[in-house]
Amino acid sequence: MDHHQESNSPLKQLFPLSSSPFFSTFKIKKHIFVGISLLISFLIFSVTFVDLVGIKPHICFGFFSSSSTKERRDDHVCDFSHGKWVRSRQRDVDGTSYGEECRFLDPGFRCLNNGRKDSGFRQWRWQPHGCDLPRFNATDFLERSRNGRIVFVGDSIGRNQWESLLCMLSQAVSNQSEIYEVNGNPISKHKGFLSMRFPEHNLTVEYHRTPFLVVVARPPENSPEDVKMTVRVDEFNWQAKKWVGSDVLVFNTGHWWNEDKTFNIGCYFQQGGKLNKTMGVMEGFKKSLKTWKSWVLEKLDPESSYVFFRSFSPVHYRNGTWNLGGLCDADTEPETDMKKE
Repeated sequence: MDHHQESNSPLKQLFPLSSSPFFSTFKIKKHIFVGISLLISFLIFSVTFVDLVGIKPHICFGFFSSSSTKERRDDHVCDFSHGKWVRSRQRDVDGTSYGEECRFLDPGFRCLNNGRKDSGFRQWRWQPHGCDLPRFNATDFLERSRNGRIVFVGDSIGRNQWESLLCMLSQAVSNQSEIYEVNGNPISKHKGFLSMRFPEHNLTVEYHRTPFLVVVARPPENSPEDVKMTVRVDEFNWQAKKWVGSDVLVFNTGHWWNEDKTFNIGCYFQQGGKLNKTMGVMEGFKKSLKTWKSWVLEKLDPESSYVFFRSFSPVHYRNGTWNLGGLCDADTEPETDMKKE
């Protein structure tokens, strides 16, 4: 399991959110895409929305179809990234949440089964300022996503979201045994590629494990003995060709960009086919994000694919890091102090 690390992300330097037409905070007219609201109600962490051409794309995917709602002529824009956590009514929680008996959950992600004593964390929902997110409706989501393909790419944050979406959608399937992994692979402890199929709706929901997004491979010949592998910051992941044509792509990376996951295990950075031992972690992260952005703009069709990106989640260890005595069970409510480190 990936452990959350505290770090400064270069995202703002790489993509000025107020000026870039390609990389901006998730702002969308709420009367246009109800389906996107449903997806964001699942992606409860803040995400960054990538508009590949800088204008509102035409949507071909079912649950993003503007035909599902009547457009009204107003200029109200809802920014889902600005809001607060509020408690849900118990009846709303019971009607939309799932339990740890969901067969798609990896054992390591079953909080209560692993010793968590409180269950109040299930009663929080995200409330954007000035607008509302519709309650998640699995039946509606499945119908809108008929004949579609949703792909999560990244580290365990993406896997958490992938498993959660599977559990949420499966509640609307009368015979859950019909949902299957296309290659017969088990979910538990599997590394690599997993694709769950909902045959009644011809929908696949996939997870591709690639914590750095770019290539990690053997170092160049004649590299020093302490260099065991390199992160090739200018080469996008070799499996990326499988992701082209997806209706929705949710990328994430960030938690592996630290010295514990790189230098301390003999992993350094490579660019232009050459080893660069002086390149720092955050510099490598920035260059890799540029490589990711270039791939998105070059390979994806903005008329058929929607792209989401999320980076770090908040550090949840107190009084030390995960491996140096830190505890993660002291907090039972969302953090409200945005300046707290």
